[in-house]
Amino acid sequence: MGSHKFLNQDNRIFWNFKFNKSTKKMINIVLFGPPGSGKGTQAKILAEKYELKHVSTGDLLRAEVGAETVLGLEAKKYMDAGNLVPDKVVIGMIAGLLEREAGTLKGVIFDGFPRTVAQAEALDELLASHNAPILKVLSLDVSEEELVKRLLERGKDSGRADDQNEGTIRNRLKVYNDSTAPVADFYNTQGKAQLIKGEGDIDDINNLLCQELNAFAA
Repeated sequence: MGSHKFLNQDNRIFWNFKFNKSTKKMINIVLFGPPGSGKGTQAKILAEKYELKHVSTGDLLRAEVGAETVLGLEAKKYMDAGNLVPDKVVIGMIAGLLEREAGTLKGVIFDGFPRTVAQAEALDELLASHNAPILKVLSLDVSEEELVKRLLERGKDSGRADDQNEGTIRNRLKVYNDSTAPVADFYNTQGKAQLIKGEGDIDDINNLLCQELNAFAA
């Protein structure tokens, strides 16, 4: 058995649980990709094909806040103030997910998470306590020009202001690259990172991703 406690700013315990270490190897994958790479689409396809849990922090936060869980209420304080939700809260939510679905969870596709080295280290520690480490980190590789083209096209339908200005798009891509580079280096040192060609037909890209996952799903 293992246990974890997560503290808020006043050092009060707001999450405390025990769990049994997994006896069956879970397929835990991180999928990265810049805005416009099709990461969300591919994550959903892979999750359905391999019966994995698709976890994006945005969806997780909204679900916890909507359910008014202890962690959800803690997160809402930061969100209402316009601040980023602390790593410990997000990791606590992931820990809760693993606990609730212990014994039935075949694995997780982490969609765009972790975004910082601190998050990656915390996630590694949590998953190690479940004997269920990240097996592979797959990054969709798409040229900047192709990403700009896709996002401008998407902006015509979505109406999103940040998808309609080329300068804004290029800045978003720069921010993404600058922030995720250290995380890529973190997983590179573990020998887990793999670039996947993210241009072309959706099915062809998915086949490349599946080639990496099939080694663990066999």
